[in-house]
Amino acid sequence: MSDIVIKVEDLSKVYRIGMRKKHDSFREMASDWLFSRFRRLTGKSLLDEDAKDTIWALKDVSFEMKRGEILGIIGKNGSGKSTLLKILSRITEPTKGRAEINGRVASLLEVGTGFHPELTGRENIFLNGAILGMKRAEIKANFDEIVDFSGIEKFIDTPVKRYSSGMYVRLAFAVAAHLQPEILLIDEVLAVGDVEFQKKCLGRMDSVAEEGRTILFVSHNMSAITRLCPKTIWLEEGKVNKIGDSESICEKYLFMGMGVKSGAYTFDDGAEHAVQFLRLEMLNSKDEPTSVFRADEPIKFRITYRIEKDISGLSVVTNITDALGQSLWGMSDLDLFPELYEKRLAGTWVYECIAPANVLKPRNYLLALGAGTGSQYFHHPSLCPFEISTAGYWGQAARFFSAGGGPLGVPMEAKMPVPIKED
Repeated sequence: MSDIVIKVEDLSKVYRIGMRKKHDSFREMASDWLFSRFRRLTGKSLLDEDAKDTIWALKDVSFEMKRGEILGIIGKNGSGKSTLLKILSRITEPTKGRAEINGRVASLLEVGTGFHPELTGRENIFLNGAILGMKRAEIKANFDEIVDFSGIEKFIDTPVKRYSSGMYVRLAFAVAAHLQPEILLIDEVLAVGDVEFQKKCLGRMDSVAEEGRTILFVSHNMSAITRLCPKTIWLEEGKVNKIGDSESICEKYLFMGMGVKSGAYTFDDGAEHAVQFLRLEMLNSKDEPTSVFRADEPIKFRITYRIEKDISGLSVVTNITDALGQSLWGMSDLDLFPELYEKRLAGTWVYECIAPANVLKPRNYLLALGAGTGSQYFHHPSLCPFEISTAGYWGQAARFFSAGGGPLGVPMEAKMPVPIKED
């Protein structure tokens, strides 16, 4: 038996833009039916694929998946992710190309897909199992585990039309993950569930993969993609933009078109806070603003902020994260200057902190800013990207910063925040 369970070759799907015309006569209905049969039998389309009122949802997509492999699919809305899964699920047919699937498939594409709204949760479990080709005895053997995992035992005999979207997802995922499909296709439905349930789902997908089953996982959650999927496909406008190691692909995707390359950022989020960030400058060893740094040079972060009125207990926080938003290092100005705790006067202040050379490894990073007191926290919505290049890197970077300090006791340097005169 071949290890290849999904083989996609030059898969393409074209749609006509606009409202579908209603059939005004039997002749038009017959014409549409013949058109569909022609495409099914010949693999060709009578649709003018280059017309202005058509759009390619997928274009020449090719890849293979082996048994037990977990593949991530990422891309912006409209990039063709859901269309790809619908073709693999046999919900829609491709315009061109082919997709071969060897194994029993369970699909979790949209909330409530495959559920009958008038049936109860209990009845829909048996209905879904039957659709997946399961025998009744097999479904009954897994029934208690499905209900327990879904966490909706209290409502299992309630018609699913009364379920919330989160309850739909809980039951649908529990059914798909526990009825032993050989291939599991999952679209971005886990975003509907709460954080606790998402963690359960990711854990379950880990165990499903360990059992040798194949998973195709579409998500906008880059942390989930990198944790679960060794390899990822990045779709862009229906085409494969990149395919490869998940961490590297997700990082490139997140930093695509992000931020300014000058290293100087001016902020105005329009909100009124007790602390307002005005400007961030990222400066190299020559005190020049940039967002690309050598590995062997320090990085100076110069932060300008305004305080509307005198405030006590204020701390200004800088936090370096990776491309997936995982915190690598965080420091407050109070860590080094606790005397500022008592009172900070209203006005405009400048604070500088410096990341030492030879500490951050070559890759992309984000700097997040925040400020707060014991009772309030003001997080600035902007994440400012910067890059450590391979220039000057000889493998001497110890490791990433950890929260509260640097690696091996290497501290962040900082200058006392000072007020500046207003013009």
